[in-house]
Amino acid sequence: MPELPEVETVRRGLVPAMEGQRIAHVAVNRPDLRWPFPDRMAARLTGATVTRLWRRSKYLMADLDTGETLLVHLGMSGRMLVSGRILGDFHQNTGVATDHPAPQKHDHVVFDMASGARVTFNDARRFGAMDLMPTAGAEGHWLLRDLGPEPLGNRFDAAYLGARLQGRKSPIKTALLDQRIVSGLGNIYVCEALYRAHIDPKRLAGAIDAAELERLVPIIRQVLDEAIAAGGSSLKDYRQADGELGYFQHDFKVYDREGQPCRTAGCGGTIARFTQGGRSTYACPLCQR
Repeated sequence: MPELPEVETVRRGLVPAMEGQRIAHVAVNRPDLRWPFPDRMAARLTGATVTRLWRRSKYLMADLDTGETLLVHLGMSGRMLVSGRILGDFHQNTGVATDHPAPQKHDHVVFDMASGARVTFNDARRFGAMDLMPTAGAEGHWLLRDLGPEPLGNRFDAAYLGARLQGRKSPIKTALLDQRIVSGLGNIYVCEALYRAHIDPKRLAGAIDAAELERLVPIIRQVLDEAIAAGGSSLKDYRQADGELGYFQHDFKVYDREGQPCRTAGCGGTIARFTQGGRSTYACPLCQR
């Protein structure tokens, strides 16, 4: 499932095609994805202008000049792909687009922008979701209201994390995957961050000391920033908005490297894989303590 870097990469790819642009037409080609689409979704979106395109955790959010906000979750296989070679002034909505691909079987929602650009939501497994809500109070939506702070935001620091982890007897990896503690982190990037911080994923969250948290928090930010710069990680279905693969998987230090040598200088260990909470964890048994 796409994590924060993948969703942020998609958001950045959609900004030129959607932010500040009017939605000329929306085609909704099925009644539901993971859940039913909101009532009259196509009609409510058609004619609206996207005033702001932002991200909360792993959700894409599009504020509209109608006073509503569109929430999009990519699920396991969802893609939002931009097509159309723009001829003319894109930002003045006088351009003409060509080169749209032929419709595909799993193109469930298609946004035709007044500029001529097209944004297609394609989701083979249909675990994605869309919803519409009033922009005022959008953070209170049931999918968003219990989320913790963004790991790249100012609210997330070692003091905050220490307070949230105090007394917790769950493993540190499990705690970092808890979206109520910090939002947007997923399996790949938690494994990578704990490896770089030399912290054993099995250690109790409440036993991580202040010095280790001071080291861990900036490493989490660094891993996410590097992944975003690389366009995210493409392991199976994920694609950027232009259809290209992400490349961060080529820079994995620990994830998906079972049986390979540890990359920590002077360690000599071998990367192991084990299961935590039904998910694969990758770690070095020697240098992660």
